[in-house]
Order: sequence, then C-alpha cells, then structure tokens
Amino acid sequence: MHRRLFLSLLLAAWVPLASAQATPKPGARDLCPVCGMLVSKYPNWVAAVTWKDGHAHFFDGAKDMFKFLGDLAKFAPGHRPEDITGIYVTDFYNLERIDARKAYFVTGSDVLGPMGHEFVPLASKADADDFLKDHKGKKLYTFERITPALANGLDNGRFD
Repeated sequence: MHRRLFLSLLLAAWVPLASAQATPKPGARDLCPVCGMLVSKYPNWVAAVTWKDGHAHFFDGAKDMFKFLGDLAKFAPGHRPEDITGIYVTDFYNLERIDARKAYFVTGSDVLGPMGHEFVPLASKADADDFLKDHKGKKLYTFERITPALANGLDNGRFD
C-alpha cells in the first residue's frame, strides 16, 4: 500500500516538472531571433521552440516563430527541424503555453501583437470561432496551413 502511494506521489510531482521543462520561460535578456525585441516584455504573446540539446529560442509572437521555422538556415544556422522537441505559443484567453501544432490561429482581427498584425493563438476550435466573431477576424488557420509567405504577409496587412 505504501509503495503505491509513494509511486502516485512521485508521478504527481513529476508530471508538472516535465511540463514545466517542456515549456521554458524566456529570461529577462532573451531576444527574438527574428526581430531582436526583448521577449520577456510581452509575456501574453511568448512563443518558443525547444531543441533536443535542451536550449530554446523565444519569440515575441507566433508570427516571428513561423518566420523562424520557415527559414532555419537564416535564423538558426546549424539547427535542423528534426532536432525540435517542442513548439509552443501562448493561448490568447487563458495565457497558458500550448502546443502550437494543436492550436488554432486567427488573423486580421482587431487585436494587435507586439509587432502589429499577428497570428492570435487559441487552444480550441470553439475559442477560435468565438474570437473570430468577437474580434472581427478575417481567417482561421491550423499550424500546418501557415506558410512563411503567410507569416511575412501579415507585416503588409495580408491575411490570406
């Protein structure tokens, strides 16, 4: 009986620790590798890419994260897509870090990020649909549908 209790307590302690390690927070001096902005100044917009070797790149929004992922040779020489262990964004409503590959992204809304027009990340399709209506969004995307051209187009007010 004691062994089972010990194992369940150990598991309960490990799960949040593993989750915390999977979603690191930017330090006070971490700069976005795409635009050079201090990421910690925009906690509601933080995105991150984590790597097998344990380090992470942080971004001041999903838009720059997608630009980064679309051109690793430029923004992270020597890094390979197969070495990525996690891709995270901050959910607009609950401000929790979520897996970007499972998120929904709205563009063209009346909500601007630190660098202007942004892919606004939402954890569920229902939240994305509500956000789209409530904030006059133009388009809804899933992770795999976002291309570097879409990310770059947001800077010019293009949402398609």
